[in-house]
Amino acid sequence: MTTTQQQLQHLYWRAGFGPRPEDVAAGLTPRKALRQMLRDSEKVELLDSPQMRYTEPLAQFRPVAPAAGKPQSGMVTTPDQTAMSAGMEMPVAGPQKDRPQPPLLRRQDMSAQQRKMQNQSIQQAFYAMNTGWLTRMATSPAQLREKLTFFWHGHFACRVRRPDAALYLNNTIRRLALGKFSDLLLAVSKEPAMLQFLNNQQNRKQRPNENFAREVMELFTMGRGNYSETDVKEAARAFTGWGYNAQGEFVFRENQHDDGPKTFLGRTGNFTGEQVLAIILEQPRTAEFIATKLYRFFVNDTPNPAHIQVLAQAFFKSGYDISALLEQMFTAEWFYEPANVGTRIKSPVELLAGIKRTMGLQLVDDKPLIVFQKALGQTLFQPPNVAGWPGGRNWIDSSSLLYRLQLPSVLLKNAEFNVALKQDENDIAPNLTKAERTFQQQVKTTVRLAPVQALLARTPAPQQAAALSRFVLQAPIRPENLVVIQQAADKAPAEGRLRTMVTSLLSLPEYQLM
Repeated sequence: MTTTQQQLQHLYWRAGFGPRPEDVAAGLTPRKALRQMLRDSEKVELLDSPQMRYTEPLAQFRPVAPAAGKPQSGMVTTPDQTAMSAGMEMPVAGPQKDRPQPPLLRRQDMSAQQRKMQNQSIQQAFYAMNTGWLTRMATSPAQLREKLTFFWHGHFACRVRRPDAALYLNNTIRRLALGKFSDLLLAVSKEPAMLQFLNNQQNRKQRPNENFAREVMELFTMGRGNYSETDVKEAARAFTGWGYNAQGEFVFRENQHDDGPKTFLGRTGNFTGEQVLAIILEQPRTAEFIATKLYRFFVNDTPNPAHIQVLAQAFFKSGYDISALLEQMFTAEWFYEPANVGTRIKSPVELLAGIKRTMGLQLVDDKPLIVFQKALGQTLFQPPNVAGWPGGRNWIDSSSLLYRLQLPSVLLKNAEFNVALKQDENDIAPNLTKAERTFQQQVKTTVRLAPVQALLARTPAPQQAAALSRFVLQAPIRPENLVVIQQAADKAPAEGRLRTMVTSLLSLPEYQLM
């Protein structure tokens, strides 16, 4: 039987990025804590900063203005040339009311030095977005909204070269993460980043591209086996004409749309893309697919069919109300059963955000956070493919586990971190030498242990290791490990005793579970 503290911490780990000592000290019941989390997540604060805004560094290399009536060299002359003329995968999709023009030089017209400058500017924007979001996960009161944004970030996996397009997609997801799935699905489907990633810009009448239609059904809504190849072809026809302009805005090009009759999931009509999405949402299987995926993320890697059936039916009847589904999930008695507590492996991002949040950890320089993510196998804004990260036991192999167990000493005791990152063919600079991919240095941090000390204030010294383990770990600590940690604490100088205990507990395999 789990204690109230364990249940509370379970909620904070699953519905957010972990409990802070003050969250536990407040003594709320899980139900009251959930109501507080829902209130705190009502407000939408978009992710943005000047550092995240991609600015084209090559303006000085642009050609002089052409004579009147002639297109400028390298400029977009047709919508379909946008990505090529910019030398990018994606035109700009920056903040909602301020979308700058795409760069005007084609990459094939640039020198090696100019391409390097452009790559560095893109990379810096992605780094700022990545570390900024990780900090948001660790510090934002809107824990539930950020956790849902993280979930949908994997569900609607998208990887584009343009940081501003990726950021705009991320903020669209953040804005709609807790609303109706129907609104979220439609908005994401119309995001230029997603349309580019899944090739719908090339989807035209009489020359359909099926990639977008297929992934919408297979990965975003119904799951494989619930539609036919004919359904894919007919849906692709409905999505013809969906694209984006040079400002990174969704556009519907009527002259490229196939307005003929289509038969999709047993229904016939001159369907548009919006109507195809609506038909998909009319299928109970869609509610079951989404409920199952949410269950696997928030409850257990192994779905319970009885739980899923109840959740999916309610989700369908509610018109796909995401907040209502989560509230039903987080208030169910089975959510707090021992089989679901301390049994899910933390993803690399959850591991990093959790340490930052629970220990008030800050890095003097955030760049190592990118290195940690790459070493552990999950880098924000860079999913491996359209299916996202596989998760579960896939997070752990011999090398990643070693890095995971080393991480607490690196972050809490300024130990050296040494890793040679793997080549990534999708990286902005994929062909780096081993020396360029090697990170070997101390990581300087600050950590707030005073709230942890306050949590233990009334606990006698001989019992502090056990009390601290109940806060830090969701899985029960093995007695022999508790003895070792208590002995290490007793040998440490008084001023380093708490840090020694915390570091030792975070270095246990049990800390990988939540």
